[in-house]
Amino acid sequence: MTLRRPLSFDHDDRRTIYEYVEEQGAVDADAAQTECLPRDPGGFRHHVAILRRNGYFERTDDDLLRVAIDADEVAEEYDRDELSFSVRPARQADLTGIVGAMGQVVEDGSYIVAETVAQEVDHDQALLRHNELESRMFFVATVDDEVVGWVHLRSPELAKLAHTAELTVGVLEEYRGHGIGSHLLQRGLQWAGSRGYEKVYQSIPATNEKAISFLEGHGWAVEAVREGHYVIDGEYVDEAMLAVEL
Repeated sequence: MTLRRPLSFDHDDRRTIYEYVEEQGAVDADAAQTECLPRDPGGFRHHVAILRRNGYFERTDDDLLRVAIDADEVAEEYDRDELSFSVRPARQADLTGIVGAMGQVVEDGSYIVAETVAQEVDHDQALLRHNELESRMFFVATVDDEVVGWVHLRSPELAKLAHTAELTVGVLEEYRGHGIGSHLLQRGLQWAGSRGYEKVYQSIPATNEKAISFLEGHGWAVEAVREGHYVIDGEYVDEAMLAVEL
């Protein structure tokens, strides 16, 4: 299944099971059965089988249930300046590493949207989302299996905005300058384009000149500026709204 696929359930119990697993991010099947259908283990197994058949669920390597995300699972391997890193779709197990990486990148207050995303993910404790309100996808860059960067895409499940997605991207300071951010950005945009998104955007404080320059260097353009939109360290700061057409 893809994050673009509308949700449709032909049984209330299947909707209940799906919503529970989606909210949890990844969950043990026995725990889900106890929570959703405690008196009908046979019915639970049947509904999970149908949800898997229809592409809504998949099992993780450690035998947990999670919402199926249609993304190329192959990790792209790179060697740059004596540094080896991988770029791949995120897994629920990456949540702590992603929240930590985002926390470091946003700690100076220059990336407000990413700061908000980090808070949401940390609060939800569910990394990938696909429900009737929004879809959320992450790719990560890893060094020795540790998260050192991310790209995140989010889209509201609203027909009038279904052609757009919001993106954030960041790399730990110690790993910048090796092309990791560029590869993350490329992977995220390729995924968005293949899912039918036409436009990807993000908003950044105008004082974050490095981020704006990075995006412009990859074909993004400033579409608008909202004056005094942020207050950072007691000062009013403009917001630069950038976008790229796919």
